[in-house]
Amino acid sequence: MARRDRRIRLLLDVLEEAFTAKGWQGATLSGAVRGLTPRQALWRPSATRHNIWELVLHTAFWKHAVRERVEGKGRTPFPRAPRNFPSLPERPDAAAWRADVALLKRQHALLTRTVAGLSPTRLDAPVGASRWTVAEQVFGVAAHDLYHTGQIQLLKALQRPKRR
Repeated sequence: MARRDRRIRLLLDVLEEAFTAKGWQGATLSGAVRGLTPRQALWRPSATRHNIWELVLHTAFWKHAVRERVEGKGRTPFPRAPRNFPSLPERPDAAAWRADVALLKRQHALLTRTVAGLSPTRLDAPVGASRWTVAEQVFGVAAHDLYHTGQIQLLKALQRPKRR
């Protein structure tokens, strides 16, 4: 088996540390949503703020979008509409929550498979008409995951009873 390019290994490591692996930063995206109930996922601090469920769908969408850009494919529709912040399911129950968490995990797996299969020569190439390279877009997904992980952790903390 050929040795994988160190930059591709680094991108894969960063994606995993943000999503599933134990990184120095603390919570990961998959860890932040593990064990949550639909009620917790639907809670929002005010009517104009996103909830955890919406952030799960949003991060899943962007994993899909970046993978499509990197692969150079046409726009394959994301399983949920609209783009960016897909709508919550009509019946936001436990089965729907599990399905949407599974969708997030599936999009992550598809993205990591795409990154693992990249030629090192593609990493510095811009993606389409974008000024961002393949490597920058992939790294951006990991940063995006960590950004929203922080939001999710805050939303979880805000739901806890206040200590006196």
